[in-house]
Amino acid sequence: MPEIRKDPVTGRWVIIATDRSRRPSDFSRQPVVLKGGRFCPFCPGNEQKTPPEVLAFRQSGGPNEPGWTLRVVPNKFPALRVEGDFDRQGEGLYDKMNGIGAHEVIIETPDHNATLSDMPEKRVEDVFWALRDRFQDLKKDRRMRYILAFKNHGEAAGASLEHTHSQLIALPVVPRRVQEELEGSRRYYEMKERCIFCDIMRQEINTGTRVVLETDYFLVICPYAARFPFEIWILPRRHFSHFEHSDVPTFRNLGWVVPTVLREIDNVLERPAYNAIIHTAPLQDPELLYYHWHIELIPKLTKVAGFEWGTGFYINPTPPEESAKFLRDAGLA
Repeated sequence: MPEIRKDPVTGRWVIIATDRSRRPSDFSRQPVVLKGGRFCPFCPGNEQKTPPEVLAFRQSGGPNEPGWTLRVVPNKFPALRVEGDFDRQGEGLYDKMNGIGAHEVIIETPDHNATLSDMPEKRVEDVFWALRDRFQDLKKDRRMRYILAFKNHGEAAGASLEHTHSQLIALPVVPRRVQEELEGSRRYYEMKERCIFCDIMRQEINTGTRVVLETDYFLVICPYAARFPFEIWILPRRHFSHFEHSDVPTFRNLGWVVPTVLREIDNVLERPAYNAIIHTAPLQDPELLYYHWHIELIPKLTKVAGFEWGTGFYINPTPPEESAKFLRDAGLA
């Protein structure tokens, strides 16, 4: 019998299609294969083909030269631009303003053929330190209200270049989807004086059925109302509402947790394309007792179609309990 489950944070409903449950081998997959051989602006020696770097970790060389282990550069074709004023206007009942913001690319390694799943732990940790540094720098611009940090891995997930990279977009508004998560978390805190994400972790540890991996600093789960098969949440066990406020042990352990989870996804699902998103509190907000930053990781196994667009419901053909078990059986726990 199918189940309709409610996300405890946002109130979003999800259909878990238990009567047509699908195993990893049932999905039509397009494994991400790095082809190489083409000109790549992210490879060492091509630094002048990107905008000048705003941050780099390097072992040798000077700015915009080879010798780096990680670079952050403005996106050459940005969705938003830092320069200018908002110039807010109304056109009758419509509102608009200039596209003020920032759009940057984190080139995670000089190795064209590497991915987060096979990079050394310290190099993966450096990706999160670089994001932290950019969050803190962009926060100084009081026009910026929210930063979305995300990774599109593979063409099916929206990546236009195969050289492994992440992106961040700083926005002058807090996105509606983020507001829904914040409002749901706030309502729960007002009722119970506890963080809903901390309570979710306590319950998931007690039941164990949706737990994928536990460390001293992180809990990895397939969420109760997962929208997609093998959707994963990576939750820090210490309460931080802002990603950029996390401490050194948390970032250090994240450098191990992320590639470990990605390797098991690669093993179980044959190197799928995926999206990863950091959910964090708005930049200019103080530390929030009711919100908890986390990472969402979504392998690209199904497509959003008419029913989802028309209702806001998602149909997930693989119960999260089964997804978690497949990953645990693959050797994560």
